[in-house]
Parts: sequence; structure tokens; C-alpha cells
Amino acid sequence: MTVIPPSDFRSRAMATIGAQPIAFAAAALVLIVSGIGAIFLWRVATGMTPETERAAVVGRQVQARVVQTSEQIMEKTKGLAMSQQESIDQLQAVQDQLHALQQMVAAQRTETRKLSEQVGEIGSNLDGLRQSFASARTPDASERPAVRQKPAVRSPRAKAKKPLRKRTKSRR
Repeated sequence: MTVIPPSDFRSRAMATIGAQPIAFAAAALVLIVSGIGAIFLWRVATGMTPETERAAVVGRQVQARVVQTSEQIMEKTKGLAMSQQESIDQLQAVQDQLHALQQMVAAQRTETRKLSEQVGEIGSNLDGLRQSFASARTPDASERPAVRQKPAVRSPRAKAKKPLRKRTKSRR
């Protein structure tokens, strides 16, 4: 194997690159700058940049979530409106029933007052009849019917009964 001294290595590497390393570096720099410029012009011409595209995607996702949430809110609102309407209908029915009951109670009170007045009139008429009957019937001694006398009370012995005897079979 042959050992190459370091100085020879440098001279060979330089020979392969060329005589003008600065020109080579400048050409590479021009290629890189023109590539970056082309990418920039392409993005400007199409109006799409990765940042704006990502922002647009995120915006669409947020918009989809907002739409979904608003639909859910609308459904819940409709459900609440329906339940509120049902509650209103039930309350109206209860109020109608209460009104009917109040009318029935008022009619019963009126009927009770009428009946009380009639009972009072009957009581007054009855008192008047009693008074007229009592005044028409003043008993005279001659008109009085004979009073019956009660039969004589028996002595306690007469009331006592003989004790009952039990019948028994005779043994023969």
C-alpha cells in the first residue's frame, strides 16, 4: 500500500474541483437562490402557502364544529319550545278545569242559600201552624176525654216466675 502525504491530497482535490472554486460556489449560490425564488413565485402565483392552507383547513374544521354545535343547539331549543308549549297547554287545561269547578261551587252555594231560605220558611210556617193549632185547641174540662187509669201493679211475688227445671232421663 502506498501512503499519500496530506499535501498531495489537497492538490488532487483542488484539481478535481477546478481552477476557480469561487466561480463554482457562486454558481451553486445562484442555483439555490433561483430555486428559492421559483418556489416563492409559484406560491404567490397560486395563492397557496402551506401556512394559509393549514389555517384554511383549521378554519373549515372550526366552521364544521360551529355548524354542528349550532344544529345541536337548535334541536335542543326546538325540544324546549315543544315542552314549553305542552306545559302551557296543560296549564290551560288545568285553568279551564279550575274555572269549571269554581262555577260548580258558585252554583252549589246559590243552591245551598236557596235551600237554607226554604228551610227557614218551612220552620216559620211550622211555628205558625203550631201556634195556630195551639190557640185553636184550648182544652175545656167538659171536652176533655176521660183519662184511663193504669192497671194495678202486681206484687213482686206475682212477677217472679217459677224456676225452670231441666228434664233428665231417668235411669231404669
